[in-house]
Amino acid sequence: MREQSLNFLRTLVNTPSPSGHEARGQRVWRDYVKPYADETFSDAYGNCVAALNKGGSPRLMLAAHADEIAMAVNYINDEGFIYVRKLGGIDAAITKAQRVVIHTRNGPVKGVVGNVAPHLTKMDKERKLPLIHELFIDIGATGRKEAEKLVRIGDPITLADEFELLRNDLAIARAFDNRVGTFAVAEALRLLHESKRKLNAEICAVSNIMEETGLLGARQIAYSLKPDVALVVDVTHATDYPTVDKPQHGDVKIGKGPTVTHGGGNHLEVVARVEAVAKQKRIDLQHEATSATGGTDTDVIFRTRGGIASALISLPDRYMHSPVELVSLKDLEKIPELMAGFALSLKRNEEFKVKI
Repeated sequence: MREQSLNFLRTLVNTPSPSGHEARGQRVWRDYVKPYADETFSDAYGNCVAALNKGGSPRLMLAAHADEIAMAVNYINDEGFIYVRKLGGIDAAITKAQRVVIHTRNGPVKGVVGNVAPHLTKMDKERKLPLIHELFIDIGATGRKEAEKLVRIGDPITLADEFELLRNDLAIARAFDNRVGTFAVAEALRLLHESKRKLNAEICAVSNIMEETGLLGARQIAYSLKPDVALVVDVTHATDYPTVDKPQHGDVKIGKGPTVTHGGGNHLEVVARVEAVAKQKRIDLQHEATSATGGTDTDVIFRTRGGIASALISLPDRYMHSPVELVSLKDLEKIPELMAGFALSLKRNEEFKVKI
């Protein structure tokens, strides 16, 4: 991966973007894409768009969500310990004994999620998996009054882990879901801009908000932009490590390329074009099946207005929704290449319709 792109990915991942509080990360994304776009703008809730070849047809939306799972301050007890609630699908079990950062109006406040030492737990029921409302954060406050001077109810909380290269082309971080997606969308726009090749389509690169708390931003921006076709980028579960049941969850490997999803709202003709572009560009694709919904922004984009022809491209990710998500940077680099190739394949005014 080129140095500038790697630095962008690192900064994007390390910039906290809790669901509903994405502005800092969105500024990083906007500043990176600005040189490659004809226009950049954002909407009322902070969805960001970078447009290229304005007035082209069809309008292609390249979308990925910018937010990450997190927590929020819910209650402060008399001793100054902080209790939390979820922002998205955070796993209470792996959150215990972690360093955290509370993002306040006056700057970050560091803390730790408390964990009772095993020496002090004698019964099995005391060692059960915790529920989110049972977690407490210690910020070193001597009581409620001191804690309330530092944080307030509703302040978002993220884990303190950051981007790290592991070995070969592998990297780990807490928020690859889904900063790898917004990275890929930005890089696709860069590739298209730098190629100097003629585009028929208008390209709308989108970094949307609040996927983890209900697929909300994608619904908003898809309605506003009225795209003719959409490619969505997200992470998917790699299943190439112990204890994962492949007959139930499929066979997806790190290092074998991105995946394309079949079924649900994934449009047959759009998927076929993605596969054709991958073949032409010699990009290895893995394949996944879904039924009605898959839990990504594709689910709301494809049924916006009269239906937007959509397809989901995913990056295999081990240990999703954890502080140590693991991905292949080589897999990641193929996604913007694939999306840029798809954009260049579009004919003037091309429509995607199921053949009847």
